[in-house]
Amino acid sequence: MTEFDIIPLDQVDKAWVEELLDLVFGPDRHSRTIYKVREGLSCLPGLSFAAIDGDGYLVGTIQCWPVALTDPDGLAYPMILVGPVGVAPDHQDQGIGRALMAAVFGAMGVGEKMPLVLLGDPEYYGTRFGFSAERTGGWTLPGPYEQHRLLALARPDSLMPERGLLGPWRLT
Repeated sequence: MTEFDIIPLDQVDKAWVEELLDLVFGPDRHSRTIYKVREGLSCLPGLSFAAIDGDGYLVGTIQCWPVALTDPDGLAYPMILVGPVGVAPDHQDQGIGRALMAAVFGAMGVGEKMPLVLLGDPEYYGTRFGFSAERTGGWTLPGPYEQHRLLALARPDSLMPERGLLGPWRLT
């Protein structure tokens, strides 16, 4: 098992992050729908982290983004998009992804009401972290995706419309 530290992502060279994400998701990853959801945005520095191994190498990252679900009436509901969560192939199954998610949850603080959303494996993110597609069935993304992989984690009293388009959140 690899020893690793979780640090703020902005303390890591951006080129290293890009190399790791290319390794994990492929160099064509920028054409995926989820990149359109966060197009033109910068990740949230207080909610984005890196895992560094004992030799100082980047072995994992997580980024969070300010997005919004815009309902059919044009009202925007802010959310936090989680991802990508990337762990180097030779460091997977060592708890790095779970530690990165725990860092996000810890940084958000107790009582945070803003919903989290991601596009990912429902078995992994549901079982380990409580994400589900229960409230996302009427949501859409700006491109192709598998509906069952659009997951949210929100308190029951969180304001989330049944229908809407997920995209960048920009204060106007």
